[in-house]
Amino acid sequence: MEGGNSPGLQLQQLPLATAAVSVQPHTDSFSYKENLIGALLAIFGHLVSSIALNLQKYSHIRLAGSKDPRAYFRTKTWWSGFLLLLLGELGVFSSYAFAPLSLIVPLSAVSVVASAIIGIIFIKEKWKPKEFLRRYVLSFVGCGLAVVGTYLLVTFGPNSHEKMTAENITRHLVSWPFLLYMLVEIIVFCLLLYFYKERNANYIVIILLLVALLGSMTVVTVKAVAGMILVSIQGTLQLDSPIFYIMLVCMAATAIYQATFLAQASQLYDSAQISSIGYILSTTAAISAGATFYLDFMGEDVLHICMFALGCLIAFLGVFLITRNRKKPVPFEPYISMDAMPGMQNMHDKGIAVQPDLKASFSYGALENNDSMPEIYTPATLPIVQEQHGPKGVSAPPYRVLEHSKKE
Repeated sequence: MEGGNSPGLQLQQLPLATAAVSVQPHTDSFSYKENLIGALLAIFGHLVSSIALNLQKYSHIRLAGSKDPRAYFRTKTWWSGFLLLLLGELGVFSSYAFAPLSLIVPLSAVSVVASAIIGIIFIKEKWKPKEFLRRYVLSFVGCGLAVVGTYLLVTFGPNSHEKMTAENITRHLVSWPFLLYMLVEIIVFCLLLYFYKERNANYIVIILLLVALLGSMTVVTVKAVAGMILVSIQGTLQLDSPIFYIMLVCMAATAIYQATFLAQASQLYDSAQISSIGYILSTTAAISAGATFYLDFMGEDVLHICMFALGCLIAFLGVFLITRNRKKPVPFEPYISMDAMPGMQNMHDKGIAVQPDLKASFSYGALENNDSMPEIYTPATLPIVQEQHGPKGVSAPPYRVLEHSKKE
């Protein structure tokens, strides 16, 4: 009897051991390779996207400074940037299928670093070495901190992996932690939207918080869609499941509304503030959504979580320093541009700026206010010649002479 029962006991323990292995997939060495593949794809995508956006910007500037009547979409430079932008976005989209969500999202700091380096390389102004270092010391420090933060993120990032099948995504979608998270996020979003629309609270933090909350749902759905496509390519079809199209529609809707709020923020605030504050808020919200929906930090030890948080903070500080050093738009100051007059010599080449005296008014010439002028500059009274227009012998009344006053 004992010998007959022992094989049954052993057979019952095998599924438990197998289940224990499947609960902790981060012990597999291949998962680190997947993290590396996803991180490299994300870095490549953000780098290419940054180059593409700068190419398109260069195309617009080049057309504005020339007499070329063509539209921007008829130039090869703009189309090159557009194709590179598609390639970069495809790389970022593919990275979500390999690595955890909390690892991919903070790597968008690479685009900020790349834009800063491209701006320094292609700068047209000539600086002396001391002035150059003084002008861009914050950018250099910010780039260094962003690189260090990115290294810590890749090294100590979460290493949880699971196949993005329709069954797994549905199970995560109806789990109570995510439902509670969604409830809190919907309440916060509605309150922020009420203050923004009804109370006209156009603060940059409120607008970018709306963008961050929408962006957190965007990255959750992007990972689900990209993961299901990867599983389908590997042989298990997932594209016939309704949850795939639900995630696809949610991804498109949240991305469109996110772009709408970003456009409104760009009309009210400087792009440098939007880049730094938006990166911090969006990354924080996306990491929270990934940790709640996909359980990215499940099974990770405290040291890895603390080092990952430290990497995020260092990357936040680096992006803040880079964007803080960008040039702010110069407010309007009225001046006389001599080069705009035909036949006049450009006086700005010699450093002589012809500007009005802003102490009194913005008017010039005859429109200038002369109330404070001394009496010697008042216009002289012209002599009056009286003429007779009536019949002879009848004296016509002289004209009424009005003396000029200062107010007139």
